[in-house]
Amino acid sequence: MDATTGRAGRGTEPLNFFDEGVAARYDEASAEMFTSDRVDPAVQFLAGLAWGHSALELGIGTGRIALPLSRKGVLVHGIDLSPQMVARLREKPGGEGIEVTIGDFATTKVGKRFSLVYLVYSTIDNLTTQDAQVACFCNVAEHLEPGGCFVVEAGVPPLQRLPPGETVRPFSVTSTHLGFDEIDVATQRLTSHHYFVSAGRMEVVSMPFRYVWPAELDLMARIAGMTLRERWADWTREQFTADSDAHVSVWQKA
Repeated sequence: MDATTGRAGRGTEPLNFFDEGVAARYDEASAEMFTSDRVDPAVQFLAGLAWGHSALELGIGTGRIALPLSRKGVLVHGIDLSPQMVARLREKPGGEGIEVTIGDFATTKVGKRFSLVYLVYSTIDNLTTQDAQVACFCNVAEHLEPGGCFVVEAGVPPLQRLPPGETVRPFSVTSTHLGFDEIDVATQRLTSHHYFVSAGRMEVVSMPFRYVWPAELDLMARIAGMTLRERWADWTREQFTADSDAHVSVWQKA
């Protein structure tokens, strides 16, 4: 995820799971997401929708997408709960020129409207209740110009790959990082457990998520006054099918 929030339940304060320790190694740990073949198609896709040359990124993090998008001439504003992640953004060329509001992207207001709001890398799952996810869509609608678009890149819940009776699925197994998702299919809750090995020491980090289906997101969009415009399997506009493990969805404000 490009940033994260977590909630124990409705009405509780969001928790920042991307503290200094996580932020310091974020880019390195997610290096595969920073390659040009992952970044360039996303930036091209988003730039094509930013007809007003203004965009709001929810969970802007260290600027993986925001920085190259701003170099395309799009005026990018960000919301992020983690000051530590934003500090990493500020250290990069062009980072000081991107305005960022620190706060929970489900509810934080920035006092502006945009032609595009976007949220990448399954960051919608970082809102760990359905209420928070619905609130996010409503917050996006308030920030969009009429006719503006909300773009979400998210994974399709991998339940077809979960053997019957199993609750844990590995997603990363390397010499320096072990990652396992613990899935509760009854509540749509998912906890990602990370084990980092460095200099002979192990650090354990666990983060909560709530996975959400594309059809459920469509309903959230309708609640917020938006309708589905297009859905693809990835940023290159490959067809979305029953076999797709991710989706890029675009909803438009009336």
